[in-house]
Amino acid sequence: MNDWNELRLVLAVQRAASLTVAAQRLNVDHSTAFRRLKALETRLGVRLFERLSGGVYQATEAGQRMAAAAERMEDEALALDRDLTGRDHRLCGRLRVTSSETLAYSRLTRHLAAFRQTYPGVVVELVVDNRVLNLSRREVDIALRPVRPKEGDLWGRRLAQVAWGFYAAPRYLAEAGGAFSSIGELGGHALIGWEYGATGIAAAEWLSQAAPHDAFVYRTNSLVNQLTAARAGIGLALLPCYLGDADDGVVRAMETPAPGLEGELWIVAHADLKGTARVRAFFDVVGEGLSRERDLFEGRQHSPRAA
Repeated sequence: MNDWNELRLVLAVQRAASLTVAAQRLNVDHSTAFRRLKALETRLGVRLFERLSGGVYQATEAGQRMAAAAERMEDEALALDRDLTGRDHRLCGRLRVTSSETLAYSRLTRHLAAFRQTYPGVVVELVVDNRVLNLSRREVDIALRPVRPKEGDLWGRRLAQVAWGFYAAPRYLAEAGGAFSSIGELGGHALIGWEYGATGIAAAEWLSQAAPHDAFVYRTNSLVNQLTAARAGIGLALLPCYLGDADDGVVRAMETPAPGLEGELWIVAHADLKGTARVRAFFDVVGEGLSRERDLFEGRQHSPRAA
């Protein structure tokens, strides 16, 4: 084995269990990936993957061993890359950041503008994605996450707690008889919720338990679209307070935040990048900027229009 690209291909196919997906991730044509994998198996005289129905590729014992070796090599290369990047004291270059759609839409961009004004030599690439991207593999350099990080090799801090509340258009609320004070009153309202079967979303699971199933009149997997639907008068939406309280088109339908539903906002990077100048600068400008909005995130900064 003298070609790292061959090992990368085997590792990508093993991870994706699909040649098509692996080719996309490696940015090569499917036909090229197929030809390279077939040539590798022919040269080695061993089958690396079993081709199953539905285009599924299942690694053989030989394929698993080769993928494991490729992963160890990848880990070493990534560790070296992080080590060298961690010694970079330049305030220029590329910085990849990930954030949820909701945070990017509502609060983050103004702080990115302040960062760009202070450090014009740094090019920020914002990956708007609700998934937890891998910081060890340098999928991104910095993550703004709604959950406490579990990986032991990360460095960062909590910026704020995140409260949630119910919001509606003033017209809808007036026609529905005004604001309510108890979760038990949800059944009398038209509710906006997540798509059927949404899992792993704490707010979606909380709402499905708190409200009658037949109260939902509109569903979408986008919180930004839930805000838009509430603004249009479709019904009540359960939104993070930093999104709902900052929008002039909706008011709180219940004065206090939703009981028992509280998230967090963290800014994190890999510990190896603590010394990278542009990473520390981002923590200082954007992290501190978001932290100063703690009252908004924690539901203490809102208009009493719905009271």
